[in-house]
Amino acid sequence: QEIMNNTKIILIKELQSYFNSPMAYIFLVVFALTNGYFFTNTFFLYNQSDMRALFNIIPLIYLFFIPAITMSLIAREKNSGTMEVISTMPIKDIEFILGKFFAALSLIGLGLAITFVHLFTLINVGTSIDYGSILTGYLGILLLGAVYASIGTFASSVTDNQVISFIISVFIILVFFLMDKVIFFMPSYIQGLIQYISVDFHLSNMSRGVIDTRNLIYFISLITFFLFMTTRILEMRKWK
Repeated sequence: QEIMNNTKIILIKELQSYFNSPMAYIFLVVFALTNGYFFTNTFFLYNQSDMRALFNIIPLIYLFFIPAITMSLIAREKNSGTMEVISTMPIKDIEFILGKFFAALSLIGLGLAITFVHLFTLINVGTSIDYGSILTGYLGILLLGAVYASIGTFASSVTDNQVISFIISVFIILVFFLMDKVIFFMPSYIQGLIQYISVDFHLSNMSRGVIDTRNLIYFISLITFFLFMTTRILEMRKWK
């Protein structure tokens, strides 16, 4: 109960800092406009009336948007010196990290909620809609956002410079994103492993309406790993 209360306090504080600055508004507006542009392109130019085009473009938009909203999560606290004050308070590292992580994830979720307008457009057009694949597609996109947010949180804990945090985050995310793009250049005996590590492999399964426990375990494992590494980074800092 105490963990949840402290996490909630950090979460609310971080969300307030997002909306007290232009960051949240810029993210939501540009995210909505970019998604809207690509969705309407496929809708009107190619006569495709499904959500697959949206689910294909969101991971590309995530590449730079999520590092941008996570780069200041912990780096800002380090740079301003408030990290030392927080370390003296009765808040555990994991509570602090989870609060920051869930704040970023809430902003991502809000951005995804805005894209529901495209779903309503399809419903009004009267096309046959596979609600099952749309539901699993949104779940996959949200889990992918959570993975990238955990990577961004980790990158933000490594340095007190927000620009360096952004670069580290983009680099790590690109590694996971490009895995299946370079699979053909890899020796055949590790292609299966490379494919499993690739986020696109798991996301494409869910976008087709398939929920496999292996996909869920993959996403949850990555989120847990990067949040765990973030706690280790903060603990190491205390011992310095």
